[in-house]
Amino acid sequence: MRYLSPRDDDRPASNAVIEPARVTREELLDDAFMAQVYAQLPAGVRLRTAEELEESMESVLSRHDGDTAVHVFGYGSLMWNPAIEHTGALPAKVHGWHRSFCLRSIIGRGSQECPGLMLALDRGGACQGVLLQIGPRKVRDELRVLWRREMLTEVYQPRWVTADVGGRPVSAITFTVNRAHPRYTKTLSLHEMARMINTGAGSLGTCREYFDATIQKLEMLGIRDAGMERLRFAAGWSAP
Repeated sequence: MRYLSPRDDDRPASNAVIEPARVTREELLDDAFMAQVYAQLPAGVRLRTAEELEESMESVLSRHDGDTAVHVFGYGSLMWNPAIEHTGALPAKVHGWHRSFCLRSIIGRGSQECPGLMLALDRGGACQGVLLQIGPRKVRDELRVLWRREMLTEVYQPRWVTADVGGRPVSAITFTVNRAHPRYTKTLSLHEMARMINTGAGSLGTCREYFDATIQKLEMLGIRDAGMERLRFAAGWSAP
């Protein structure tokens, strides 16, 4: 089973109509850009320091053989906007976790005035997504980019999972929800979730764009996510 090239992985379908705002690798490495994005957070919200990010990353990498590639399991925007340099991507499945709109978004694709919902992996079930491969020589450089994207706040917890790639088990890093975080939501009805996705908007665009881009990527990969489909049906949204 061959890896897709990064160019193949990011190529839209011929009938694609969605062009959501995409955070670039360069922006993630730009301190001024990141400060502008996170300035939208309420006063008093703590962001991890550069030292804390490095410590968190090194803790995860302590379980990895430094001479081999690292794999990252993406289930949301990492599927359609990786923003990291990778040598390939393959469809993969992780058991014990499922894709869930369970994080209230108040930055990026939401704001305090128009909060939205973002995806995380929550416990239970299974999730199909994309496995990104980072070459051994670029592991730390690219994971630092990824940590700045996902780990500045404390809404995600990085962990190793076993991804099934065509019947082959592959260890991968992914980001699961921190259930103790105040932005974790679990009791919303489908209609309330749909309302927040439909109205959430921030400096990086809207939650609806994020939802549509994610479900479109799943369809390109031949993946049907029952939870996403239930949410789309409850909202009365047509296919993007």
